Amino acid sequence: MPSLPDKADLKRELASLLTRDLDKLEGAYRATREGATHEEAKPENDKDTRALEQSYLARGQALRIEELRTGLVEVESMTLRAFGPEAPAAMGALVTVLQDDVTSLMFLAPHGGGTRIAAGTVQVVTPRSPLGLALLGKRAGDDGVVTVAGKVRELSIVSVQ
Repeated sequence: MPSLPDKADLKRELASLLTRDLDKLEGAYRATREGATHEEAKPENDKDTRALEQSYLARGQALRIEELRTGLVEVESMTLRAFGPEAPAAMGALVTVLQDDVTSLMFLAPHGGGTRIAAGTVQVVTPRSPLGLALLGKRAGDDGVVTVAGKVRELSIVSVQ
């Protein structure tokens, strides 16, 4: 079995990706907000809702920005520790999972679920997801079942690092 990626590197990469996403979204938010308040966005008649629609979009972007900021802080403050051979999976664990004869690496993190890091070899999983919930508390040798998109998947936990 190839060596596992360093969890500190995974954490840094995830934080970097979240920072990049946050920067992009903040730029889009500024542009949307300017568009909503620009002189040319004033309604031409009572049926013209362009400015209102842009303000709704800007509000949604502002909420997403706050969510990303919180997620970034949570990832950056996440404690990484070594997990012994009998330790249950918890936040910060790198879990090796066997499913349908395919081995996958899952990094349990508070934010960034679905993101692939380490050149695509590691999937970030959050405890809010069905997969994350299925992995939390599991130990090497445990089996689990998770339903994702209506499909039942059986998992075997190979290791928790």
